[in-house]
Amino acid sequence: MSWILNTPNEEKIIIMNKNIYSVIVGTGSYIPTITIHNRHFLNNEFYSSEGEKLERKNEEIIKKFQEITGICERRYVEDNLVTSDIAFYAAKDALNSSKIDKETLDYIIVAHNFGDVSVDNRKSDLVPSIAGRLKNKLNIENPKTVSYDLPFGCPGWLQGIIQADCYIQSKTAKKILVIGAETLSRISDPHDMDSMIYADGAGATLIKAVESKEPVGILSHVCRSDTFNHLDLLRMGKSYCPEYDKNDLFLKMDGHKVYQYALQIVPCVVKECIEKAGLSINDIGKLLLHQANRKMDEAILKRLYALYGIKKVPSGLMPMTINWLGNTSVATLPTLIDLLFREKLDGHKLSKGDCVVLASVGAGMNTNAVTYKC
Repeated sequence: MSWILNTPNEEKIIIMNKNIYSVIVGTGSYIPTITIHNRHFLNNEFYSSEGEKLERKNEEIIKKFQEITGICERRYVEDNLVTSDIAFYAAKDALNSSKIDKETLDYIIVAHNFGDVSVDNRKSDLVPSIAGRLKNKLNIENPKTVSYDLPFGCPGWLQGIIQADCYIQSKTAKKILVIGAETLSRISDPHDMDSMIYADGAGATLIKAVESKEPVGILSHVCRSDTFNHLDLLRMGKSYCPEYDKNDLFLKMDGHKVYQYALQIVPCVVKECIEKAGLSINDIGKLLLHQANRKMDEAILKRLYALYGIKKVPSGLMPMTINWLGNTSVATLPTLIDLLFREKLDGHKLSKGDCVVLASVGAGMNTNAVTYKC
């Protein structure tokens, strides 16, 4: 916003008013210590969704899996850790990098979907909230630091970022810690081929209200939930192995339908978000996508550029971590951002003034996107 004043000598003086923006001032992540290579699954007994044992050799299954997803290995948490533990490590890392007093936080938002699932008990432990446990682990005494959980599928962390921006824009908060943490290895069916996709991890981001004459930080966001026809593409269900414990429930996915949904919806949401920020595709330096399938992300990127009539996608636009971290659900994007901000991704870095788009898709089906200026 600006005002134009006329001075006695008829010169015009433009007085610029600073706006409030939501800016990332700290990042952190926790990458589990146990590395699980694809060969780990060579002795698994895989079944179809109909409960029939697959006839193909595991070597063939794993080779095809790696070609499609791009996953070579992933990380699992140690047996003594749960979601709130790794959320704490990532949050502490983000607080340290931001140099912000933890007692001055207005909100702590923790995105997850399954709570503290232990290695001995696959049932979710959700009370007290994971955010409440995290606040306690951080030894924050301030009762006005409001902590709450956000279950929103894989886009949960990005939805937390959107909520943080809304709090800041409404001037009800100035400093917000948003964490995404998940231990998917604890709720994946060892007899389902999709179990090879899932991994564990946590990422955290500290968002602060910053006054600026020029646009900076979060510029726009878009979100949608397609529950009418796509509600249960991801759901909880019994093991594919007929002889497995019937009381245990595992994450199940209609992979092909999720792939089709993502290719149809995500490019449109990203384009809408870019245009909402008053930008064009040529203004975007990086596209940070949730990573569950390398081929799917590459196809999304190609379709996005096709919406702008561009056939050739620029190289180096989309940094990937799926090959060594797998799909960590809500932890994927914040971990990616932490590695990118700390210049730990070969061939990728961000500079002041760069514009990036973050986008995610997952259970619900939910899709969201954010444009951000460094």
